[in-house]
Amino acid sequence: MDRIEKLKEFLKANPADSFLQHALALEYIKLGNDTEAKKLFETIINNDPAYVGTYYHLARLLERNGDTEAAMKVYEKGMEEARKAGDNHAYGELRGAYEEIDPLSP
Repeated sequence: MDRIEKLKEFLKANPADSFLQHALALEYIKLGNDTEAKKLFETIINNDPAYVGTYYHLARLLERNGDTEAAMKVYEKGMEEARKAGDNHAYGELRGAYEEIDPLSP
């Protein structure tokens, strides 16, 4: 059984598990299936907005697919959630990635 199948099996038992959904999305990215990865990342953000790690990966996926404006919005929302959670490391990573897109940002 490959990783994707294992993760899907785990998700059957825990369908709302953000960690498992995130892991599955990353596996889809490895296979070049950005469509499925994006769906999972968006599900996580909608259902568990405090799951901060997802914002970075979704925004990078959007950047890679040429949707810079949407990526910037995801970075901004991620920075807001990271700040709420007191996660300075995640905030710094999101901010750095955001500034790569918009070096004139404050």
